[in-house]
Amino acid sequence: MLDLTRLVSRAGLILTGIDRVEMAYLRALLDQPSPLFGLIRSSVGYVLVDKDGCRQLQNAFDHNRWPSPDRIGRWRRLPSGRAGAEALMRQARIARCLPYRLGRMLAKNLPAGTHYINVGHTNFTDRVILGLKRVPDLKIAIMIHDTIPLDFPHFQRPEIPNKFRGFLDRATSHADLLICISEDTHQSVRRHVPKVPSVVVSHLGLTPTAPGQTPQGPWKKPYFITLGTIEPRKNHKLLLDIWPEIPDAHLLICGKRGWENADVFEQLDASPDRVHELTDLSDGEVHALMKNASGLLFPSYAEGFGLPLIEAATIKTPIVCNNLPVCREILGNIPVYAPVSDRYAWVHAVKTMASPNRNTASKESPAFKAPDWETHFNKVLRNI
Repeated sequence: MLDLTRLVSRAGLILTGIDRVEMAYLRALLDQPSPLFGLIRSSVGYVLVDKDGCRQLQNAFDHNRWPSPDRIGRWRRLPSGRAGAEALMRQARIARCLPYRLGRMLAKNLPAGTHYINVGHTNFTDRVILGLKRVPDLKIAIMIHDTIPLDFPHFQRPEIPNKFRGFLDRATSHADLLICISEDTHQSVRRHVPKVPSVVVSHLGLTPTAPGQTPQGPWKKPYFITLGTIEPRKNHKLLLDIWPEIPDAHLLICGKRGWENADVFEQLDASPDRVHELTDLSDGEVHALMKNASGLLFPSYAEGFGLPLIEAATIKTPIVCNNLPVCREILGNIPVYAPVSDRYAWVHAVKTMASPNRNTASKESPAFKAPDWETHFNKVLRNI
């Protein structure tokens, strides 16, 4: 049984990194011969679907087509995508219940020995745990992407560190298996939790992206791209501060505005020269921009994995990134590492990559084999 709560809540939106992981798990488990169930905490109670219902959800995401909101969706005034996804899951359900009857619903519909998998950092609550324990011999596997809310609480919304602390405590107390997406994440969990259950470390796979049309705009080569939600942890401020010192090059900031980042939003609202804020790009458009960029810039203070780095390395786009352990674990010596505390190192690295003499040679980076989903699932599913 895969927890699909996060994915359903994101219907109709551009999927973020964790959303994409949940989708990859949905696709992989649909391809397994064993029965599959999906659990969704909806806006009114819980919904349980079988393999056919899971497949209907995958198809709806593939085509981004959702039913009209039902009466519950209209009553709850949900965003149209989420309302449509919840309506679809209610139509496809094999069971649904109010919160206090969750345990009874699961015990009635799930076979003994079911494995519950949660990869979205969502819905692993005390109520769900009590409900799961009503199923004989049920096993629990929880994915931990990172411990950033505890390591960098000042980059989070005020309520997030305590909320994540509760999630991590429940995961390490009740899970039979933790799935860590990097050895760096594994060690971070051990720093925060005295007793850790069984752990499997498996890098996430890279889903190939079909190239799209290159978006056109008021930029020209050389240009650099940075990819991710505009939030304090991603450290867009460093790039905005140094960009006046980068002659001629353009900076493309691809991502939606996040939270707690008023200084950066003010800088962007001032329309700095040669800086372009791009939102709502498709995966294909981002891929096309990245492929033709002089470099991917990644000054993040912390990452659990960093999929944009892997995407860039795969298509041999040069990378400048912060000197993070997880980056070295996955990418080795491929990027140019520049500590975010060293402004001069960033200016020098970007100027070097922007040089006309660098354009051809920059694509001759070391060979890189991206982690793939088949390897990830072979390793994880052997341990579940």
